[in-house]
Amino acid sequence: MSAPSGGRILFTAFMALVLTVLPLPPWLDVLRPVFLVLAVLYWSVNAPRTGDIALGFFAGLALDVFQGPVLGQHALALTLVTYIAVREHQRIRSKPAFQQALIVFAALAVYEFVLFAIDGWSGHPVTSPLRWVHTVTGALLWPPVAAVLACHEYYAELSQGNRVRNEPIPAARGLILDRHGEVIAGNQPAYQLELVPEEVPDVQQTLARLVQFDLIRAEDVDELEGTIDSSRSFDSVPIRLRMSDEDIARFAVRRFEFPGLDIKTRQTRWYPNGELAVHALGYVGAISEQDLKHIDRAAYAGTSLIGKLGVESAYEGELHGTNGFREVLVNAQGRSVERQGAFVPNLRTRAPGAGEDLLLSIDLKVQRTAEAALTGHRGAVVALDPNNGDVIALVSLPGFDPTMFGRGITAREYGILQNDIDRPLFNRALRGTYPPGSTVKPVIALAGLTYRVVDPLAHRYCAGSFHLPGSSFIYREYHNEHHGAVDLDDAIARSCDVYFYGLANEIGVDRMSTFMEPFGFGKPTGIDIGGEKAGLLPSRAWKKEAFSRPQDRVWFPGETVSFGIGQGYLTVTPIELAHYASILATRGKIWRPRVLAAYRDPRTGELHRIAPLSDGEVPGVAPEDWQRVVHGMIGVVTRGTAAAIGAHAAYSFAGKTGTAQVFTVARTEKYNAKLINERLRDH
Repeated sequence: MSAPSGGRILFTAFMALVLTVLPLPPWLDVLRPVFLVLAVLYWSVNAPRTGDIALGFFAGLALDVFQGPVLGQHALALTLVTYIAVREHQRIRSKPAFQQALIVFAALAVYEFVLFAIDGWSGHPVTSPLRWVHTVTGALLWPPVAAVLACHEYYAELSQGNRVRNEPIPAARGLILDRHGEVIAGNQPAYQLELVPEEVPDVQQTLARLVQFDLIRAEDVDELEGTIDSSRSFDSVPIRLRMSDEDIARFAVRRFEFPGLDIKTRQTRWYPNGELAVHALGYVGAISEQDLKHIDRAAYAGTSLIGKLGVESAYEGELHGTNGFREVLVNAQGRSVERQGAFVPNLRTRAPGAGEDLLLSIDLKVQRTAEAALTGHRGAVVALDPNNGDVIALVSLPGFDPTMFGRGITAREYGILQNDIDRPLFNRALRGTYPPGSTVKPVIALAGLTYRVVDPLAHRYCAGSFHLPGSSFIYREYHNEHHGAVDLDDAIARSCDVYFYGLANEIGVDRMSTFMEPFGFGKPTGIDIGGEKAGLLPSRAWKKEAFSRPQDRVWFPGETVSFGIGQGYLTVTPIELAHYASILATRGKIWRPRVLAAYRDPRTGELHRIAPLSDGEVPGVAPEDWQRVVHGMIGVVTRGTAAAIGAHAAYSFAGKTGTAQVFTVARTEKYNAKLINERLRDH
């Protein structure tokens, strides 16, 4: 049966109000139920779209005008009862008449208790037990009252014959392309099973029977019930995505057994490259109960998928598009019909507007190369264009196939991903925090030059160890190397720990922390796809706040020494580290990382480029100091720790190696990677 009109509900509410306030002899008045409350309850359960909380509130106000000693008490009580009825309407509607009467008795008791409490608080107590009689008579009269209203609704439906219903036409989701136009995410047609709650007599029984016929999974029933309960009663709720031909045939032969269910043709998300770039791209998944709380439900009518992570989530508004609609003639069972007799209605249609296509900064060729280089390992790669912040590649391995979420991932599949020791769902590039190791040495060198605590041409002798004045504790060179006499340029190129132990001690932790802050350490870069976690930039003030015990809040000189080679409390994310490297490359210019480069109008194909976003410049660094540090980094790849990759290159480039210690060996022992668990080796 179709949803009743607002006029029909108001008419029955008005008649119920008349019956409620009509003068009666005192002995009969005591037995009279509150007909208006019964009518509101009926519509709240059977037509929650129209008979909603607003109906309860205004009906209660009407009772206040005629009966309430305190204005608003009936409105409050009836609004509360209506809210409960609307929230639980599917469960109540599926019960037999006797059980419904018991539920109505409880609802009337709640209603009367609220009135009783307000009367007492306001100084108008009515303690006679006769005030509770109507809860019993109301429950007894519920079956005939419901039958009368149902008959009215039924005959009104017959008099109307068929009616016109708006059926949404979901918009095509926008494409996602790489910087050269290669498709990263597209759309494919698919069949899915949808349910309209107000047309289903018993939702729980219907879902149970679908499980019996293997059309939905038993493990999904609780979540589906929650989503259905959170949806509007007239919404078409997807309960099975991407049906196979066998599924369709199995449902088709039993379709007559499932009123309110139908198979719809929808577009579903297609990821042609599988796992490639998944941690930048993200994925779409079924609209959940939580999603329904913050989206415009009308805008998502007929839509089964929504962006969950990455680009798919961050740019959901642009990708989603604007739904259209078509008017269809439906009969009392909600089925579409072409005509009623000789009558063919003039039905309107509005075409949907496709979502915008997104052109990303990512280069899939570079992305594939980076992922291939990491195959079989856990790790992250971030490549940025230092001149505008474009993310050329963003890799986090291992990854996962986003198609699983688009088709409806099973609990078993999700459990495998969630419990995998290699954490494929974890975005290492944006959320993994690690000690940066020697990659911080260029910025430490730049701090020493800016604060004028180091002569770049002066040589310091590296004998493989360092100790603080007055301390016997020895800080050793990585792998006990001996670099001999090194200047600043050599110290960067050959990554001399002893040099930077001493330099960090001379600069001091607070000056290092202050100087490094503009380079993006200790804060999110602001990349446009969200989900980013900040690294940690320590200082004396930070340690005082971070620890509770007084002895733990003291900053020790040895911690400054470790800071100078990127160990200790200092941590970064891979995106932070790439951002810092890009600032060095541009001699202090700061561009915010971004994945989206342009929008493309799906109708005209016109591109709308997005201007890069500048976050200013690093202040106070002399041009010659930038040049000294960059020259040292060029030395890294020509004669230093990474000479093997750059010594014979056809072009000039700069870099810096870094190794983070995750497993400590005794000072009398020699580090041997082969004897250490792979997960605990230096990275």
